[in-house]
Amino acid sequence: MRTRLLPLLIVLMAAVLLALGLPLAVSVAAAQQQTVVVDRIDDTARFAALAQFVTDGTGSPRTTEDDRKETLRRELASYYGVYGIRAGVFYRNGAAMANAPDDWLLPQSGEARDAFDEALLSRRSHDPEQVWPWQRSRLIVASPVIRDGDVVAVVLTDSPTGPMRSRTLRGWLLIGAGEIAAMLLAVGAALRLTGWVLKPVGVLDATTHDIATGRLKSRVAVAGGPPELRRLARSFNEMADNVEDVLEQQRAFVADASHQLRNPLSALLLRIELLALELPEGNEEIASVRTEGKRLAQVLDDLLDLALAEHAEADLRLTDIGQLAAERLAAWAPTAEAKGVRLTGDCPPTTGWADPITLSSALDAVIDNAVKFTPQDGTVTVTVASNGESSTVVVTDTGPGLTEEELARVGDRFWRSGRHQNVKGSGLGLSITRALLAAGGGSIEYEHHAPHGLSVTVRVPRSEAVA
Repeated sequence: MRTRLLPLLIVLMAAVLLALGLPLAVSVAAAQQQTVVVDRIDDTARFAALAQFVTDGTGSPRTTEDDRKETLRRELASYYGVYGIRAGVFYRNGAAMANAPDDWLLPQSGEARDAFDEALLSRRSHDPEQVWPWQRSRLIVASPVIRDGDVVAVVLTDSPTGPMRSRTLRGWLLIGAGEIAAMLLAVGAALRLTGWVLKPVGVLDATTHDIATGRLKSRVAVAGGPPELRRLARSFNEMADNVEDVLEQQRAFVADASHQLRNPLSALLLRIELLALELPEGNEEIASVRTEGKRLAQVLDDLLDLALAEHAEADLRLTDIGQLAAERLAAWAPTAEAKGVRLTGDCPPTTGWADPITLSSALDAVIDNAVKFTPQDGTVTVTVASNGESSTVVVTDTGPGLTEEELARVGDRFWRSGRHQNVKGSGLGLSITRALLAAGGGSIEYEHHAPHGLSVTVRVPRSEAVA
């Protein structure tokens, strides 16, 4: 859940930071340009005053006007030498009164010419368009020189934008660094927040998995997280307590009922045997009653075993699975030979964490089924192997196998295939096996065996932590 929630929070925080950072970056660029434009306006105003003094022909000979032009020219040259800004004063006809550098003349078109024409109308040129750090534009500012209410000349400055763009870029870098720092802080806060919110969810998920796999004593530790999740944890624990109580009552009922029914059933079977002594030998009815009575006794024994299996704790220890499987293989060899079934095995030394008694019972049930349903001259094979975190015992047979629908139901309590109702059994053996294995972290799986038959895999963990 964190992998879905965290990117969403990061995207939202990034959008907020961009929404704040972009206007700030634009305002920094605009402020830098405005500062330059104001400086150029002040400079052009000063040069306009000098030019106005040059064109003021009051009481001065021609040499005096030339001296004033020379003074203006020196000012412009000094200004260009210090700041690198081209500046010039141009008459209405475009001729230069004074300019620096000397080869800079009024362009016939372009932004500078537009600013010049606008200044001739006794208006200062409009603010130039915004210059961004990636543009190599120049700033043009024009100011009219007015004498007696008429525009007699125009002061024009042409400024390079390199320093201004550099300052803007530095401002943007500072903003970017601040945005990155804020984003890192936000990601850290999001990690802490999602961890705080989702930790109870993770604990709840792990506990649910434990209960689903049979560890009914597992409970959620009610600590940390939002109040709603703490209430959910308490409610979950109450539900788990109720479920465990119900299951415990069910197990107790099954165990008590099975135990209480055994004594009357034993007495009934004894009376049937005594009655059989009074009847002719080979009486079919008494034989049928005796068979059903023994079947009922077997069902009660299996029910009691199932109740104990679901309640008992597994005594896990490091066990040689290969050796244990070889022992069970040898124990079932006479039964298989008597039926005409070939029982083979490959049981190399392989360790795993299991309850030896539980695993022996599980292997007995699986091998018993395989031998029971395999026809004469068939084969049952037992193979032991290890794979990653588990050790497996695979029992395959060449019997009739099961259909897809039957595979989905195999191992259910009291379920038996409709094709095998005449085979002895209660339908509880594999249920008991599954309960015994689950108590120790093991499992049992069923699948088709090519070309026909059934493959049963008994799996136990190889490490104590996994068990």
